[in-house]
Amino acid sequence: MKESFRQSMAWLHTWTGLMFGWLLFAMFLTGTAAYFQQEISRWMRPELVANADPANATQAAIDYLQARQPDAESWFITPPSARNPATEIFWQPKKVEGKPPTRRKRGDTSATLDGGGHPVTVRETRGGFFLYRFHFDLHYMPVIWARYLVGVAAMFMLVAILSGIVTHKKIFADFFMLRFGKGQRSWLDAHNVTAVFALPFYLMITYTGLVTLATQYMPWGVMANYASTERFFEELFPGRAGVPRSGVAAPLVYVSPLMAIASRTWGGAGVGSIQVTNPGDSTATITLRRSATTAIGARGESIVFAGPSGKLLDRHAQEGGALATQSVMVGLHAGRFANWGLRWLYFLSGIGGTIMVGSGLVLWTVKRRAKLPDPMQPHFGFRLVERLNIAAIVGLPAGLATYFLANRLLPIAMSDRAE
Repeated sequence: MKESFRQSMAWLHTWTGLMFGWLLFAMFLTGTAAYFQQEISRWMRPELVANADPANATQAAIDYLQARQPDAESWFITPPSARNPATEIFWQPKKVEGKPPTRRKRGDTSATLDGGGHPVTVRETRGGFFLYRFHFDLHYMPVIWARYLVGVAAMFMLVAILSGIVTHKKIFADFFMLRFGKGQRSWLDAHNVTAVFALPFYLMITYTGLVTLATQYMPWGVMANYASTERFFEELFPGRAGVPRSGVAAPLVYVSPLMAIASRTWGGAGVGSIQVTNPGDSTATITLRRSATTAIGARGESIVFAGPSGKLLDRHAQEGGALATQSVMVGLHAGRFANWGLRWLYFLSGIGGTIMVGSGLVLWTVKRRAKLPDPMQPHFGFRLVERLNIAAIVGLPAGLATYFLANRLLPIAMSDRAE
């Protein structure tokens, strides 16, 4: 402990921010860009130009799948929306008795269709989805370890925010103090202004990020009450038990009336995805899930119909305050419910957080260089931090800019273009 509680908090703020600052910078930057992931994906695939009616496009997608994948285990359809003009489809190939599933590339079991159900030839790209996944999977390491690392970094971020609030005695007055050309004072002003600019957002986004993966970081409650993690998730997100095909052929009803029924049931909310199991069989079911863009809660309701008759079979909705709270926490973090104005507010707040972390890292070196015995010959630790600052604060935005340019400039026909 230092001489006072506030000095102790200043020490804690400095070192928690520095220990994971470079990773937090990357998380903030890619997470902020991900608020426009669908727009980024659309820009990276300029072949997609027209919007289509979701109901008609979904029926056209079903017709396409009936013609080309009639024996698949399941079909998954994402209808077009205001942010994504294409219909995205994915299918689970038929299982062969006694033969293990064949490992396929995603392109072998998916397609992009226009409003009429015709395949659209688009350039291969990871698009904005890559930035969204990088935000918490980090791409370059096993997913499970990346998420643990991200969780530790988020916890350090929460400590840094709270200790920073204690440290700054004039936290709101500092919001109006931004002086340029003053060296260390200018970096401190930049750090303070961006820290106060969206302080409630930083607290919300950090805490809800931890809640999103809470069962991974703190699994003991699940372990104490359930025989397995799979059993826990089965109870948390109940679904219909898989029914084997009967072998009796039966055509599917038209999906448009079912989408209208689901929308009325959800108070006018749109359908976000459709799953068809056992297509073409008398046991087929059609599951419609509410779009995540229509409510803060990320865990949308679902409604299940019999495929051949359209009879209502089941409805699933959030049950219990705990699940509803967790759903809202995830929804607040992802921001999929946000309209354009709120989405831009999310984006600008994220940019503020990125600058806050970056300016804090630079401030560490600026403050300590002046205190070195020989500022022109700094010790190894100082040189390491200084170079890591350059790599993260300059290198990552430069890498993102290159990623955007490469997606439009690389030859469309090159192999493994998305990679």
